[in-house]
Amino acid sequence: EKYLIESGMKYTIVHPGGLLNEPGGMRQLVVGVDDQLMASVNRAVPREDVAEVLVQSLLNKSFENRSFDLVSAPSAGSAVETNFAALLGELGDASCDYGLGEIPDEAADIKEADLLMYPE
Repeated sequence: EKYLIESGMKYTIVHPGGLLNEPGGMRQLVVGVDDQLMASVNRAVPREDVAEVLVQSLLNKSFENRSFDLVSAPSAGSAVETNFAALLGELGDASCDYGLGEIPDEAADIKEADLLMYPE
């Protein structure tokens, strides 16, 4: 994910909760960042809803260069209307934080290994 983010390409990264084999569009979608949703009672989302969010990420500029977690509320028993343009609004400008790790420098790693094996 960090490679993609640092590539300069446009991206949307979705971290879905447990995937359910249920019809989409029957649950309110819930978004968060950095595993905040792990404390919620329901940490699952229908596969069809994940697919719809990915399609909507191509159609809504608010999804551009964002990374977020996705789960859903329990089933409403009937169709739920989702305003995808506003879905990420509750996050403000927040995206998942990838600051904990660094992308390894492969060339530097190879050079270090060579120095360990063949000291000058």
